[in-house]
Amino acid sequence: MEAPKETGCQAPEGPILCVNNCGFFGSAATMNMCSKCHKEMILKQEHAKFAATSIENIVNGGSSSNTKEPVVFKAVEVQPAPVELKVVPAEATSESSTGQSWETKAKDGPSRCASCRKRVGLTGFHCRCGNLFCAAHRYSDKHDCQFDYQAAARNAIANANPVVKAEKLGKI
Repeated sequence: MEAPKETGCQAPEGPILCVNNCGFFGSAATMNMCSKCHKEMILKQEHAKFAATSIENIVNGGSSSNTKEPVVFKAVEVQPAPVELKVVPAEATSESSTGQSWETKAKDGPSRCASCRKRVGLTGFHCRCGNLFCAAHRYSDKHDCQFDYQAAARNAIANANPVVKAEKLGKI
């Protein structure tokens, strides 16, 4: 029997480890690197090429093609619109009802309990009477609430259940 001809291409005797010693197997198609290391190497080369062309563009003062002209920006004049300021007299800002009192207190500074004036911040509880209370005064019986819960419940039930009245039948 004749010996096979040597073509110069020999199959590897065993699997080849990645050149970067990452623990995976490489192949001759990826320069003896695993697929992950090969992709990272290609991305680094592309990034280096992009950085080099960017630096050339900055140094040369424009794009790589000479046919394009540099961009020129025009100055645009912007005139501000007149602003009207309204001055509210001190009498108008005074609290006329309990509904407005909690709104002005929230705008003035830190939010405080309407009963004990303790700072409540974001943990305050808004009551139906319109005030803000701490955890101790959040219930209506603890802060002498003026809101009529009984009338509100009656109205809610009346709105949810309208009266249905049938027409009278004629006598035969």
